[in-house]
Amino acid sequence: MNIDILSVFPEMFVGPFDHSIVRRAQENDLANVSVHNLRTFSHCRRGIVDDYQFGGGPGMVMKPDPIFEGVETILMDLSQIEMAKTRVILTSPQGNMLTQELVAEFAQQLHLIIICGHYEGVDERVRENLITDDISIGDYVLTGGEIAAMVITDSVVRLLPGAIGSQENLLGDSISSGLLQHPIYTRPAQFRDMKVPSVLASGHHENIKVWRRRKALERTLERRRDLLDIQNLSSEDKDYLESLGYNLSR
Repeated sequence: MNIDILSVFPEMFVGPFDHSIVRRAQENDLANVSVHNLRTFSHCRRGIVDDYQFGGGPGMVMKPDPIFEGVETILMDLSQIEMAKTRVILTSPQGNMLTQELVAEFAQQLHLIIICGHYEGVDERVRENLITDDISIGDYVLTGGEIAAMVITDSVVRLLPGAIGSQENLLGDSISSGLLQHPIYTRPAQFRDMKVPSVLASGHHENIKVWRRRKALERTLERRRDLLDIQNLSSEDKDYLESLGYNLSR
């Protein structure tokens, strides 16, 4: 997979992609991440990429021409097959919320182009005529889209086949499984006066499996009730939720 990022602050990406899974994925030719300075696509001598709003209003707006030229320059070298498997993403607080389902969809593409939003926003013609996806990473406002671009890149790259040693690791992730992850522990079995639950050290795999499932249900019910999809729960899951006082008819 190729990931191209257009940013007015490319120096922000020095470091985050040089470590951990993203770095290993690039070293193993599973992904290629390139960061482009959006100012190089401005025909203004000073590399200006923003201007005042038509109609007045606070804040500057990212101009359409550098963004269009930057994206079109990248697309110019793609084959028709690659073009068909390319998504152009704008990071924006107005966008659709990034979900694990959407991340998995992005991971099936051959190419992602991520435009880092900034200032008051981007000229609407970019949103209407250039991008395929308008993405927000949460209901809060950042100073710019660079951190959001890092989040998208990291979440997508780790799903690429071979990026993580075992696919089983991915299946147990919070959100990916449809529930928050159960509590996890490691050595020592007793730290100060805090002990690991005895069932986890029992060696009884079925009991451990049941305990983990129930704890995942408890944690999801407590912290992210919105994730509970009753249609995808087993009868045992439903019985346990009801024993916790959860009304399945909601």
